[in-house]
Amino acid sequence: MKKFHELSYRDLKKFIDPSDFDFRTTDELEPMEGIIGQERAVKAMEFGLNIKMRGYNIYMSGPTGSGKTTYATSCVREIAKNEPVPYDWCYVYNFAKPSNPLALRFPPGLGKEFRDDMDELIEFLLEEIPKAFNSEEYEKEKAEIIKRYQTNKDEIVKKMKERAKELGFGVKVTSAGIYFVPLINGEAIDENEYENLNEEIKERFTKVTEEFQDEVSDILKSLRDLEKKAKQEIEDLEYKIGLFAVGHHISALKEKYKEFDRVNKYLEAVQEDILENIEEFLENESEEEDQLASILPYVIRRNTEDVTIKYKVNLFIDNTETKGAPVIIDFNPTYNKLIGQIEYDNEFGNLTTDFTKIKPGLFHQANGGYLILQAMDVLTNTQSWEAIKRVLKTKEVSIESLRELIGLTAVSSLKPEPIPVDVKVIMVGSSYIYNLLYEYDEDFKKLFKIRADFDSEMPNSSQNIKMLARFIRSFCEREKTAPFDAGAVAKVVEYASRMAENQEKMTTRFNSIVEILCEANTWAKIDQKEIVTAEHVKKAIIEKEKRSNLYEEKMEEMMHENIIMIDCDGEKIGQINGLAVLDTGDYVFAKPSKITATTYMGQSGIINIEKEAEMSGKVHNKGVHVLAGYLGQTYAQEFPLSLSCRICFEQNYYGVDGDSASSTELYAILSSLAEVPIKQGIAVTGSINQRGEIQPIGGVSYKIEGFFKLCKARGLTGEQGVIIPYQNVKDLVLKDEVIEAVKEGKFHIYPIRHIDEGIEILTGIPAGQKGENGRYPDDTIHGMVYNKLKRFYRGSLTETKKIGGKRK
Repeated sequence: MKKFHELSYRDLKKFIDPSDFDFRTTDELEPMEGIIGQERAVKAMEFGLNIKMRGYNIYMSGPTGSGKTTYATSCVREIAKNEPVPYDWCYVYNFAKPSNPLALRFPPGLGKEFRDDMDELIEFLLEEIPKAFNSEEYEKEKAEIIKRYQTNKDEIVKKMKERAKELGFGVKVTSAGIYFVPLINGEAIDENEYENLNEEIKERFTKVTEEFQDEVSDILKSLRDLEKKAKQEIEDLEYKIGLFAVGHHISALKEKYKEFDRVNKYLEAVQEDILENIEEFLENESEEEDQLASILPYVIRRNTEDVTIKYKVNLFIDNTETKGAPVIIDFNPTYNKLIGQIEYDNEFGNLTTDFTKIKPGLFHQANGGYLILQAMDVLTNTQSWEAIKRVLKTKEVSIESLRELIGLTAVSSLKPEPIPVDVKVIMVGSSYIYNLLYEYDEDFKKLFKIRADFDSEMPNSSQNIKMLARFIRSFCEREKTAPFDAGAVAKVVEYASRMAENQEKMTTRFNSIVEILCEANTWAKIDQKEIVTAEHVKKAIIEKEKRSNLYEEKMEEMMHENIIMIDCDGEKIGQINGLAVLDTGDYVFAKPSKITATTYMGQSGIINIEKEAEMSGKVHNKGVHVLAGYLGQTYAQEFPLSLSCRICFEQNYYGVDGDSASSTELYAILSSLAEVPIKQGIAVTGSINQRGEIQPIGGVSYKIEGFFKLCKARGLTGEQGVIIPYQNVKDLVLKDEVIEAVKEGKFHIYPIRHIDEGIEILTGIPAGQKGENGRYPDDTIHGMVYNKLKRFYRGSLTETKKIGGKRK
């Protein structure tokens, strides 16, 4: 019998020998800093962080659990600590336009000083202004002004009375105004007496009154001017006293902050506003207010606070304690959290606010530094992505209400002055999200010009193995766990290779590796061991699988009880075992599937029953069409195919996709046409092209293990095995029990390059080569298939003649 090439047990995974390590436990290693096996992403990240031009923000793409966020945080912080500390920002009252608070910028630490200085100024003014206005000097000067006013007023009134008396009138001065009354015999008369006078006297009084009217108007104007002058003098006095109390303190602050023009202008506005509203600082509460205060002290307290609230400073961003540039990370970047918001107080059902309630957002906090966000978190929060783009394009942050932005009812509120920002945004997400944004958002490619793409795997090199050992050391130090010995590290390396499904690679999904490290440490604790060994790592892997493999066990149980009918010994025509991979999310396993083919004379060609039942995917449909191409290329060079063939995945109720079963289906077709049985103890995986060449597939290790479990459960015969594409040999990372069975000759793995190799293994009959006459030998598979197809063709011709028709 022909000896077929099969793999040695040494080919089935990359064996890691713990004796090759130069350490006994991970305690002897230096903890790892940085990231392993991501040279491309690291270079992109370093370049992106060093370029400071507009639009060079960074998108970190790659698989979940590969350490993108952790690396971004450590890398950015390392760079940020050597960069300058950004400015402080304060919001202050805008005296010219109160609804638009002003933003003032200060060097780091000075914003806090300015706030404290203004608080100290307010406290001083509340104490000193009333003192200044209670001084003897103020009272004396004010009394002189009032006295002077009263004297001048009395003199004018006196002259007016004398003139009125000359004309026969008396003058009455009241709080309501100045009145003129007629005099009869030197005595003022009332209204009734005036009415009893004869018309001649009345006429004379009326005429005199008209003549005196202009003089009265001039006199009254003089009184008004005098009163206005007195009032102005009192105001000037109050201004002078107030300026004396306020001026030198404001001047001291202006001198301290003389380098900041906007601050000096603000201080000038503060001074003018205090002097114009000096009475608000004076204690002049009435008895009514005192009574109200006892009933509603909160209201009175708020009124008192309102006197000085506009002179306070909202220390918006304080970098007093900041070292280097800020690095802000957030996992819930809502719109308000990104750009800041204005808070409101509910006072007796009314919403109130002021500039002191303006709160900073993530962009304000990260200003001058870096902002790290998760792409999915950004896209799932309303308007967050639009807010980020707007800030990056305008280079400033405007605090706007989300309600107003999305077109809901606008609420009258503050409009704080926008703050200019210089932030580098690092978004962490999947490659899928990156591709979607790049394709459908024209702004994305302009704003995120750097892509740091993380690979899902890294070379299984000695250098990376050593780095992985140091990673384990870092884990132990960070989580305060027991050290791992060399054997345990070797098992972790093998597990990393299995996750990558490649002997020459290791996974970079360090989150999955950390899970095994945590669980292995726990098993070591349960065993009361001070060092984690290879057995603990193996147990962690096995137990992790057991927690997730319920569905697989149910499938195995149904196969063992022959509910799902799969043969793994004997021979059958037109029947073969294929292998399919099932992914339940947290667990991947393979399920053997019985594939059958029936062939008969006809014109239907190859019919995919799964497709007819709408249970076949596009890739599987393509694979079936490839089979038709191979049959035509191989057998229909001299006559057309007259074939009807039906292919079926038996007991498949959930659908099928992928082309990894295309070679398997072809073997079943060839077996049916040649009427040669196939060994049921050998399962097959691999796709083909139209020339019969075997092409690689995915999940090869899971597929082999899936069929091995069934064979083991029913009893290994020593004749069982799996046929795989030769390109997949490097992808083999099989479990130890499979490797041991291969080592003992109880299970076989055959790598092949062409369909001819596979059919010979499955049937024990040569595939056959065309002779000089262009025909296949009759005792070969191809010869038998050729002859059968030729008979089908002749039969179709005979049938056509019988019915008198024409073949189309």
